[in-house]
Amino acid sequence: MIVLTKRNHEKFLVNHTQIEYIEMIPECKIVMMNHDFYLVRESVDEIIDKITKYNAKVMDIQREVSVVDRR
Repeated sequence: MIVLTKRNHEKFLVNHTQIEYIEMIPECKIVMMNHDFYLVRESVDEIIDKITKYNAKVMDIQREVSVVDRR
């Protein structure tokens, strides 16, 4: 999940795998798979960067867990 900021400066978590699309109107409108939406302060580039960093973090954890000692 990634942390985003609503227009009123309230922070909240979003499951990025449930994002259907993002509109730029000129703020960012995140539309979820269930068609709920959020207006956020972050730009599209910032949102993509947060998703990329989160996915990289999760993959690193997976790699650490899957290490096998073959002695």
